[in-house]
Amino acid sequence: MVHRIFTWFFLLTLTISTQVHAQTSTLRVGITEVPPFVMQTEDGRWEGISIDLWREVAAGMGRDYEWVPMSFNDLLAATENGDIDVAVGALTMTADRESRFDFSHPFYQTGLSIAVPPVPEQSLLASLKALISWQFVSVILALGALLLAVGFLLWLVERRRNPEQFGGSAAEGIGSSFWWAAVTMTTVGYGDKAPVSFPGRLIALVWMFAGLIMVASFTAAITSSLTVSNLRTGIEGVGDLPGKVVATIGQTASQRYLEEQRIRYQPYPDLTTAMTSVAEGKSDAIVYDRPLMQYRNQQLGQQRLTILPGVFAEQLYALALPEDSALRAPVSQQILRVTESEDWGAIQAAYLGSE
Repeated sequence: MVHRIFTWFFLLTLTISTQVHAQTSTLRVGITEVPPFVMQTEDGRWEGISIDLWREVAAGMGRDYEWVPMSFNDLLAATENGDIDVAVGALTMTADRESRFDFSHPFYQTGLSIAVPPVPEQSLLASLKALISWQFVSVILALGALLLAVGFLLWLVERRRNPEQFGGSAAEGIGSSFWWAAVTMTTVGYGDKAPVSFPGRLIALVWMFAGLIMVASFTAAITSSLTVSNLRTGIEGVGDLPGKVVATIGQTASQRYLEEQRIRYQPYPDLTTAMTSVAEGKSDAIVYDRPLMQYRNQQLGQQRLTILPGVFAEQLYALALPEDSALRAPVSQQILRVTESEDWGAIQAAYLGSE
């Protein structure tokens, strides 16, 4: 009887001791740098939306913790194996991950967005630069050569039959024919000069009809020259992505989305490299989490992209914990407390600004 009581007392003491230790031990918090949710400053401190959130959660639970920095793939494996107590970052809740470990209550709702090459502002200076571009100059030279050829041909057949209008020296006669070809092509037709011979009038008739085509082509060439630097890639939404080369980050929800939609993509190791590839014309667009692109875009300077409005393939960010973790309920409770407070909006605005 005494032995049973001693055994029961020992087990009870051991259980209480284990629970107390579990509630007072320092938590191992795995993190991976993913601005603006997890970032390391130059002096080694950690900050970001998720970092600030966890500090509030830990304070609410009265728990001490230590940061355990690691790569993204190692972070998922460590969570699944129970090597860390909680993973803090910008983890998207997916069915595949839910089968490997548990998620807390979500703290951030977002989605994927599209960023395209920067669209330069239209200005008088940009238009003047376009006017001196090689494309514009080549069109002018080609048109001038054609006018000279038509004028020379007309001068050959009119110089003897119509010396009053196309006579004189060769330079004077060709100059008059060049002038006639120009005013006829533009349909201005001052009437100061006109061919009188049958071959000359035949040339004039053909040139009148050709002039209509020439004016339309010339106008289109000028318009293209003035606006070519202001054209987008033609991507205004998800429906425009098929047939384009889309940059993204490997092993992410954005890559899975592109695969499901059968959109050709090029994976990159990090967000900066992927966005730079779009700015440099190596990719037509990038598809990735909107807040991450929004923050990183501020760091690109002259290579800043244009992030299209709206999101798709909506996502939820949450903290990750090992399966059946006792921390799941208290962590979720504290997340609800923080995200429902008035300070939560200020925390997000401090890192993301206002769109």
